[in-house]
Amino acid sequence: MTAVPAPLVLVAGAGRLPELVAASLDRAGRPFRVMAIRGFAERAMRSRAEATVDLLDIAGVLGILKAWGPVSVVPAGGVSRPNPAAILNAAAALRNRDALKAIAGGGDDRLLRGALTLLEEHGHAVVGVHEVAPDLLSPEGIMGRHVPDAAALASIATGRALLGALSPYDVGQAAVVVAQRALAVEGPEGTDQMLARARALGRKPFGYGAPHAGTVLVKLAKAGQDLRVDLPAVGPRTIAAAAAAGCVGLALQAGFTLIIDRPATVAAADRAGLFLVGLRIDA
Repeated sequence: MTAVPAPLVLVAGAGRLPELVAASLDRAGRPFRVMAIRGFAERAMRSRAEATVDLLDIAGVLGILKAWGPVSVVPAGGVSRPNPAAILNAAAALRNRDALKAIAGGGDDRLLRGALTLLEEHGHAVVGVHEVAPDLLSPEGIMGRHVPDAAALASIATGRALLGALSPYDVGQAAVVVAQRALAVEGPEGTDQMLARARALGRKPFGYGAPHAGTVLVKLAKAGQDLRVDLPAVGPRTIAAAAAAGCVGLALQAGFTLIIDRPATVAAADRAGLFLVGLRIDA
């Protein structure tokens, strides 16, 4: 007998991603409910929400999910990373304080995985956007009108090797690479800030000089990364930042990189003269 999937709950944070996921689920004909995070969810998702919750109201969230569930939870959209002390206080009645201190003692991935574990311990599966809306992910191959030249292909190879070597250290998902040299590696600041730094470093003086030939943004998932809460993503804003940094294109891990509004992103790359390519990387 085929198992009936648990009811789906889309937890909507900031940005367009929750709306895009909702549209993908609508196209697939899969029913779902929306739980909006107060102060973060956009108007389109607030209008569809059956419940609105505060970010740190863990007891309230669990109470609603219990009434709806057991359910499968899909987190989508951004939220400001709360202070670990606030999480400890809000969850004190639900988990052992020492265990939460251990969770909060690591990086963002460890902290977020701890929050997912809390949901799972209360009988709710947590699934990622990549699992319920795979049509939003980068396909393999060239997207758009432009293709990488030999210099760009060399940079892509270096970027793949670099990010693969750094992956166990939770450094970041992206790097700006020129031939065999790393110009910038993403840290906690995120891709856009890393690209701003790359512009200052690669287009001297003061970010206004000529960029290095073959400069490429490479973006891959980290080994063991929990894609449910930290899926690599690009969008039109990434294209603009990459172009300003002097990049000639972007190389993304196919099937593991979310493209926010793919038609708009590809069109932006075409206008900027950048290639956009999805890389097949076998596990």
